[in-house]
Amino acid sequence: MDHRLWPEMTVLDNVRVAHNYDLGYQILDVFFQTGRYRKAEAKIDRRAQETLEIMGLREHARELAKNLPYGLQRKVEIARALVARPQLLLLDEPSMGLAPFLMYELFRVLREINQQGTTILLVEQNARIALKYAHRGYVLETGKVVLEGPAKDLAHNEDIKKAYLGE
Repeated sequence: MDHRLWPEMTVLDNVRVAHNYDLGYQILDVFFQTGRYRKAEAKIDRRAQETLEIMGLREHARELAKNLPYGLQRKVEIARALVARPQLLLLDEPSMGLAPFLMYELFRVLREINQQGTTILLVEQNARIALKYAHRGYVLETGKVVLEGPAKDLAHNEDIKKAYLGE
């Protein structure tokens, strides 16, 4: 799967570049002209390092993105989105292709991100884990919402258990 990472760059540089893009190159031009670039670079480094810490990627900061296993590449992909400190994070099938231990680790991190104030809108086929970590859930069938409510209620709904949770 293509995560649109820059494969020949380190994990840290992948996240830094995403932050630079967020700042906008016009702003960086002003920093160059006014001598504030070094201050901006230090801020970018701090934010990138903080994001790697949140995502559990600090020890991989100097590794090339292409050398990471699939699950860690997924985490770098999310780190690149988080470095801008969005109010809303949209995720499409973040657990796809992940080993179970990485999937649970990723959802634990997403819960922490949500608790720090970022709203997360998640599309996920793994209903069991999605309902375990979500506040609210929506069940779609052929593109239409057929059921919605608090995730805990949906997780205990007998129809949902039979159709989506294998019980």
